Amino acid sequence: MRTLLWAWVLAAGLLAACSEQTSPDAGTDTGADASPPDVDWPLYGHDPGEMRYSALDEINQDNVGELGLAWSYELGSTRGVEATPIVVDGVMYVSAPWSIVHAIDAKSGAPVWTFDPEVNRQWGRWACCDVINRGVAVDGGRLFVGALDGRLIAVDRRTGDEIWSVQTTPTDKPYTITGAPRVAGGKVIIGNGGAEYGVRGYVSAYDVATGEMAWRFYTVPGNPEEPLEHPDLEIAMPTWSGGQWWEIGGGGTVWDSMAHDPDLGLIYVGVGNGSPWSRYIRSPGGGDNLFLASILAIDVETGRLKWHYQTVPGDNWDYTATQHIMLADLEMDGEVRKVLLQAPKNGFLYVIDRADGELLSATPYVAMNWASHVDIETGRPVEIVDGNYANEMKKVYPGPTGAHSWQPMSFSRRTNLLYVPAHDTGYWFSNDDDFEYNPAGGNLGMDFVATEEIWNADPPEYRGHLIAWDPIAKRPSWQKRFDGYFNGGLLSTAGGLLFQGKPDGSITAYRDSDGEVLWQTESTTGLFAPPVTYRIDGEQYVAIAAGMGGYEAVEYNPSRIINEYHNEGRVLVFKLGGTAPMPVSLKREQVLPDLPEQTASVDVIAEGKEHYRTYCGACHGPYAVSGLLVPDLRYLSPDKRTIFEYIVVDGAFRELGMPSFGDVLTKEDARAIHAYLLQRSYELKEELM
Repeated sequence: MRTLLWAWVLAAGLLAACSEQTSPDAGTDTGADASPPDVDWPLYGHDPGEMRYSALDEINQDNVGELGLAWSYELGSTRGVEATPIVVDGVMYVSAPWSIVHAIDAKSGAPVWTFDPEVNRQWGRWACCDVINRGVAVDGGRLFVGALDGRLIAVDRRTGDEIWSVQTTPTDKPYTITGAPRVAGGKVIIGNGGAEYGVRGYVSAYDVATGEMAWRFYTVPGNPEEPLEHPDLEIAMPTWSGGQWWEIGGGGTVWDSMAHDPDLGLIYVGVGNGSPWSRYIRSPGGGDNLFLASILAIDVETGRLKWHYQTVPGDNWDYTATQHIMLADLEMDGEVRKVLLQAPKNGFLYVIDRADGELLSATPYVAMNWASHVDIETGRPVEIVDGNYANEMKKVYPGPTGAHSWQPMSFSRRTNLLYVPAHDTGYWFSNDDDFEYNPAGGNLGMDFVATEEIWNADPPEYRGHLIAWDPIAKRPSWQKRFDGYFNGGLLSTAGGLLFQGKPDGSITAYRDSDGEVLWQTESTTGLFAPPVTYRIDGEQYVAIAAGMGGYEAVEYNPSRIINEYHNEGRVLVFKLGGTAPMPVSLKREQVLPDLPEQTASVDVIAEGKEHYRTYCGACHGPYAVSGLLVPDLRYLSPDKRTIFEYIVVDGAFRELGMPSFGDVLTKEDARAIHAYLLQRSYELKEELM
């Protein structure tokens, strides 16, 4: 799948060997008759501190209305697209579903090469939230990508040829990689996911040249009868008690956020939730369960812990701290402090001294009922009874989708405001008293049967908003409410603009000071990924990768474009005066076919529902309501009904991304699932009448 057009790119002068790498913040002209220097987007967050702010201002509040499409590029995908494009030396590198990387001429949109790591489609079974990839890292002539199946791969960024590959995870455990690697101190650093399936989290560093592992930091302790892998676990081990968390995995995966301070020599990583979610099952003897839901400051050279801060001791609600970590210098009380900013799932926005981990502030930025406040002296949240579901189900805010998910924030050096794509979401939590570890399925520790009826009668509220947060005043400067609850990542610029895409297909430029909409265009593809900007030959471009994905694409939401159009992944790039036509996705047309007679018993249908919930719902939607990234199974065609058990058990469609579940399901089980889906089809038929 490799199209080598690099010679053409060289001929076009985009990669002249004598060209000089421009600073991320370069934005000044070099003379009246000279084109201003090219400006890259070289890192995932633009700079090591991941501020996602650009000093470019050719596109600004006065002329943003003249933006038009410069070019578009089809990624050939229908699954989720969450990548941040990287732009270096006139070439854009963007990752797509199944960890496929595309190199594109950043000025014209012409393909340069495509690298397919050929991930076994069976591995998609372990991706809790779609087979997405959030991006790549570039260092010199090498490009690094984490593959869904746990490999870290170095690629020659000029040719697309593989240089080296290492398996960073055990191949007999349900680990995945969806996050972007980071390069720091001559090392490429990568985490992993899989906590919902029962794995033990860690983050690893590899030599950029050879792929040799330099260090590994486990985020939760293993079997207490075995030696500790590194001395920092001596802090964590006493905070776990009761149960056998090491057999379930423990969780604590580092699946997304990182930031780097080169001066301090520290890499900051966010740690995820426990496995299972419920601490009443995971660690029944109590304890904080370090380092779950924590921010870790790790020495890049040695891999040893400098400091840690736990946002949710003994995490009980899937309140990961894997959301965007950002580094900034803020004047506080007359002193410039080097701070770390994070707005994680739990609903508190944190300002922390990044040198020593001192908590400077923790302020609610959305509605919540699990804690009243954070004690600034101890740094601990003060939990309240509304969040305790040990003995009875509780409706808790935020829910496990959080007050803020993976979509990146942006901090503007122009306004000193932090822009957060936030949402109010709740969830009915109920402890599963009959929990049994399932090595082949989800291990959340939630009693979904108990909550189903009350969920339908009293659903939690869902709403999204964009918050411009003043971290000094500790309050919003302005905010905007949206119809849908998820909204996309952000980019701020010296032109006084804030860019964002949303699931409804819109791409918007706001005035950064008050949120007024200055420009907006519509596409037929939903957007979650954050925009980037760069300059080539004197022209500034704004680029965004489009394509719905993740959990929100499975859950039904009437405000998203995916309900109307197929989810065709693409890159959209804009410039002043752009005249390219906006690509249009195919219309989504689903017709319910004639249904066979339902002959299964009530008990068989109930059994099929339970199997569906355990193995199918993550991709095809809860209760088979809205599987839009993959087929909506209520609309099964007669021919697929005929071979349904061969698809589910024998893997007839494995190469298309539908894995085999033959290791955990029999054909009789598959027939029970089919009976449940047929029942859902009949219920849909009633709704449509």
